[in-house]
Amino acid sequence: MSAKPLQIDIVSDVVCPWCYIGKHRLEAALALVPEVAVETRWRPFFLNPGVPREGVDRDSYLTAKFGSVEAYKAIAGRVAEAAAAEGLAYRPELVRRQPNTIDCHRLIHWAELDPSGDKSAAMKQRLMELYFRDGGDLTDIEVLVKAAADCGLDGDAVRRRLASDEDVALIATQAKDAADKGISGVPTFVFAGKYAVSGAQPAEQLAGAIRQVAAELKADIAPA
Repeated sequence: MSAKPLQIDIVSDVVCPWCYIGKHRLEAALALVPEVAVETRWRPFFLNPGVPREGVDRDSYLTAKFGSVEAYKAIAGRVAEAAAAEGLAYRPELVRRQPNTIDCHRLIHWAELDPSGDKSAAMKQRLMELYFRDGGDLTDIEVLVKAAADCGLDGDAVRRRLASDEDVALIATQAKDAADKGISGVPTFVFAGKYAVSGAQPAEQLAGAIRQVAAELKADIAPA
C-alpha cells in the first residue's frame, strides 16, 4: 500500500510580500524532494483584518501602519532585494489601493474546488503577481474576474459568486482558526497537520523539513 501524500497547508495572505517569496521558495523546495509525494493546500490569513471590504488608499494605509510612506520605503527596499534574489518582481510603488483580501481568498478556495481540477496555486500566484508586480487593484471586481478567467475559471460564474456572500463566513472561520492555533506570522507551513514552520524559509530548509516529516510518517505506518 502506497503512503498518502504529505499534506502541506500554507497559511498566507496575497498582500504579504514574504508570502509571495515563500511560495516561490516552497516550489523550489518541492523540486529538491521529487521522491516525496506532496499535496498543498492554500489557507487564508488576514494580514490587515481592519481594512474595510472596499479597501483604503494605499498612502493613507502606509502612513497609519508605518508612520509615513517614506518609513515604509526602507522596509520595502529590503523585501524587493529578497524578491529579486528569487527572480520575482516586487514593485510596491505601483500599488494605489490596499485591499481587504477576503474576496481573493474566496477565489483561491473556488479555484481549489473547480470541477476541472485544483487551480488554487495558479490563482494564488496570479493574484500576488497582480498586486506585487503590476500594482493591480484587488478591490476591483473586474480585476478579480479577469484573474480568475486567466486561471481557467468561469469568469461569469465568478462575477456572480463575488456579488454574493458565498463562502465569506467559511473564509473568515478558516482565518480565525489559524489565529486561534497561534499562527500570527505568515507564511506558515503546516506539515501533516502537526509540524509548523513559520516564515519564508530558504528552499533547502523547507526541503529538509519535508524529508524529515515524510520519513517520520513513513516510519509510523511501517509494519512492526
